[in-house]
Amino acid sequence: MSKSLTHQQAMRYNRHIVLPKVDLDGQEALLNANICIIGIGGLCTAAATNLCASGMGSLTLIDHDTVEATNLPRQTLFSEQDVGTSKVEAAKARLTAINSDCDITVMAEPFSAPDTSQLSPELKQAIERADVVLDCTDNTNSRDLINLLCFKLNTPLVSGAAIRFEGQLFVAIPGESRCYACLRTLFESPDLSCVEAGIFSPVVNIVGTYQAMLAMQVLMDFDNIPKNTLMTFDALSHEWRNWKLPKGVNCELCAC
Repeated sequence: MSKSLTHQQAMRYNRHIVLPKVDLDGQEALLNANICIIGIGGLCTAAATNLCASGMGSLTLIDHDTVEATNLPRQTLFSEQDVGTSKVEAAKARLTAINSDCDITVMAEPFSAPDTSQLSPELKQAIERADVVLDCTDNTNSRDLINLLCFKLNTPLVSGAAIRFEGQLFVAIPGESRCYACLRTLFESPDLSCVEAGIFSPVVNIVGTYQAMLAMQVLMDFDNIPKNTLMTFDALSHEWRNWKLPKGVNCELCAC
């Protein structure tokens, strides 16, 4: 059964509710939604903070890593006291302090396998239960696996990436748009990590915040979601650019 906003919640989210594009219906769509975030790094800490504070009903956080001191400049959910502890547990504690109404489930296991058959049933169920999945991982193997599951399970996907001074975003809604594999067919990106290439801390926060905004707009059924579009951000030129995917890329997954 769908939940309705309490009086206290309606007052708390008043600045959203007065927006005609949001209203009570939009805020209650957030309240009744579950978002699954895979990869609890810089992108996630920005995305999860915004989603939790904005009134998301439930979040599922997936990552097997522990907090390291080198994470702290950009992974702003964590403090020095969290170093050495589980990322998902530290994130849950901080997010609960931000909004105790948000139901947070954590899964401390890696989202990696040669194929979907070797993923745990719990990981597959987390994506199947989600209304939107946020890919906040930092490697192409995980991204391909997440896209494959989202496509098969008909779950909208908001993918984000950031490295050096550059960020990118892509929204894939099964049945309505191309999938992330279509993008990968056109742009084979090198599998570099932030350790090798570096990352300017504010860039991950910009991209992660944008992921949260896109996910909320998908949940509230906004009519101008940038489908079939690669969005890129360059922090050196301060430019956003949109790249439309051409037709007929011969994607093996979604046959576009």
